Amino acid sequence: MTEDLKTPADEAAVPALVPGLAESWSVSPDGLVYTFNLRQGVEFTDGTAFDAAAVDYNIRRMWDTEAAQYDIRAAGQTVFLWQHLEDIQIIDPLTVQLILSEPFSPFLRVMAQGGSGSTGMISPTALKTYGDDIADHPVGTGPFVFEERIRGQRVSLVRNENYWGKKAELDRVVFRPIPDAAARIASIRNKETDIIAVPSPDSVANLKDAGFQVVEAAPPHSWYLTPNMNEEPMKDHRVRLAISLAIDREGLAEYILRDTVTPAASVQAPANPGYEEHPENFRHDPELARELLAEAGYADGFTTTLETSVDGSGQIMPVPMAQYIQQNLAEVGITVNLKTYEWISYISHYNSGLKPGVGMAQMSWGMSTPFWLYITTSSDLASPAGPNAGRYSNPVLDAAMDKAIGASNEDEANKHWLKANAVASEDLALIPIVNDKSPYIVSPQVEGFALANEEWYDLTEVSLNHD
Repeated sequence: MTEDLKTPADEAAVPALVPGLAESWSVSPDGLVYTFNLRQGVEFTDGTAFDAAAVDYNIRRMWDTEAAQYDIRAAGQTVFLWQHLEDIQIIDPLTVQLILSEPFSPFLRVMAQGGSGSTGMISPTALKTYGDDIADHPVGTGPFVFEERIRGQRVSLVRNENYWGKKAELDRVVFRPIPDAAARIASIRNKETDIIAVPSPDSVANLKDAGFQVVEAAPPHSWYLTPNMNEEPMKDHRVRLAISLAIDREGLAEYILRDTVTPAASVQAPANPGYEEHPENFRHDPELARELLAEAGYADGFTTTLETSVDGSGQIMPVPMAQYIQQNLAEVGITVNLKTYEWISYISHYNSGLKPGVGMAQMSWGMSTPFWLYITTSSDLASPAGPNAGRYSNPVLDAAMDKAIGASNEDEANKHWLKANAVASEDLALIPIVNDKSPYIVSPQVEGFALANEEWYDLTEVSLNHD
């Protein structure tokens, strides 16, 4: 196979919630009681039974401050999920009920997210045995078993022969960190690796011509600018709109990123039920941008600072992208000074809120639940410690999101999420630039590798053809 592979992006924009460790679930009409019917006969890879008691132990580790196993680090990463959890009840060995104090419509989709805190089940035996060292001894229920980690070199997994579902095709998987894009490309060309992530955009066409597979999707991933609403120019909607109209998203996607992304047309990222395009504010119209700046009192332009990282997960090519935006804004009279950070320093800096003198900062993120919009734009989270880094506040947006969150069913919630996205896109709560296609380069010998419209993949069906 040398052609581009068909991916789930061709079939369904929003990934469905499917049974896993819970064979089925139900939600009470008032949206307060979630009942999970667990799969029978499942064991953690250390032989510990997966049952209602294991679920109770894991959730209390993240939520119950009175529980012996409570871990503030686990709690900190899942705070939004458990904010309305009132009680857990074990109905029988394979049935668990989670009882909320008020409806929280994103509950199931937030539970299925990674990135902002995983709800993956860990063996209670392993947690008790390894304590703070559990990260070096992960024990789950998946199709692979942790074998070893050599820091900075590799993580290896082996097939779980006792997996409850379809056994993995591969007997071993090795993950290697290769930070340099050129080195990643060399590794797959030299058959040292079989799959690489984040190829340099310039390399994709050549690799495809050389017989490698290019696998893409439409994950819930947005590369966006966060305006600092404490800075005078950014408070003015006309200025935010002028910035958005000055940016040539199609040119950035084509010439800098070689069509490994798509131009953004909505504050919400694709692949979640709150996504709907609002292209009017995201087209390229530098003439109108200049008119808006003059109307806002900046006919001669102004100078501002844009912060970004130099690297990082999901950041694509942050510095060349920021430089392209810098050039676009210069064309309408806005002088942009770039300030860059190494990724780990940058994420901590960004999460503490934009500082005085900084007009905008760049971030890349998204979720398959529309609740992401609440995390990034809610007035409730605009405090110095909140994740609303730009300190944006809009009562109309807040009201729409509150109705969505409090809805008793997903269909009703999605109507309000669509309205919230329209408000955020019109007011430019965030300024989206592109949506990543998350391309992977895959060896011709690899079969069965596909991407969901998510920021993860499943290796169960993957195999190697050595013919």
